[in-house]
Amino acid sequence: MWSEIEQRIGEALGRDFRAARPTPVSGGSINAAWRLESGDDAVFVKTNRSDALDMFEAEAEGLTAMADANGIRVPQVITHGLADGKSYIALEWIDLRGRGDWAGLGERLAQMHRQTADTHGWHRDNTIGSTPQPNRQDADWCRFFADQRLGFQLDLAAGGGGNRQLIDAGRRLQEQLPALFNGYRPVPSLLHGDLWSGNVAFDPAGNGVLFDPATHYGDRECDLAMSELFGRFPDPFYQAYASAWPVDPGYPVRRDLYQLYHVLNHGNLFGGGYFRQAEGMVGRLLAEI
Repeated sequence: MWSEIEQRIGEALGRDFRAARPTPVSGGSINAAWRLESGDDAVFVKTNRSDALDMFEAEAEGLTAMADANGIRVPQVITHGLADGKSYIALEWIDLRGRGDWAGLGERLAQMHRQTADTHGWHRDNTIGSTPQPNRQDADWCRFFADQRLGFQLDLAAGGGGNRQLIDAGRRLQEQLPALFNGYRPVPSLLHGDLWSGNVAFDPAGNGVLFDPATHYGDRECDLAMSELFGRFPDPFYQAYASAWPVDPGYPVRRDLYQLYHVLNHGNLFGGGYFRQAEGMVGRLLAEI
């Protein structure tokens, strides 16, 4: 497997690439991760079963779309494919540090969100974590989110560990969703899609780096809401973002809605307290309506 991956990397880089023994990289829960070194070249490689190739292809396209937006730094895609029955993606190796310019990251995220499309969704489906994420394009954001985000997760929960009270309340919320969008019509912005603290780091120059995207076009508030769910970003991030592109006054309520999508997804992946948390969020949103 490794000799074939090295060959593909070399072809993509336009020079010979022969690595020593791959070094495991910790931190991920879905894929195996590795560092390959050949001379002055270092490459980050993720591997998985052959049926994960579609996930890597979507990741490559998402990173490329974000890079083309000239906003935030993302790892450059080198190559991806199948090798000896395994799927893989090879990316630029970036030395990541824990601290950097949060205000600059906020400004550049707003710049990336200025990249817009005619419809919400994307030209292909992808994944949120290891869960399929449908992206059928729709000009109506409220309908898109009701069907392909909230409704899709409720369907999974109904077939898994979600209790009847959660599902029934979630369906009521799905039907009444337009009430949370009175006077607010978001443009389809280019989104990272899974913008939590674990998918953000800084390069040696202090520039923000985003990775592991679930890219699509949608309401920019989705990225902001996710950034507040599992460890809120520092205040300079939000202050700089709002200076570059002010946030609608109704965001605090819709933040709960957009976070609900991810909490439901975690319930469908891991069960336990996430469904109880989701039930409370649905109740608060119905109370707002």
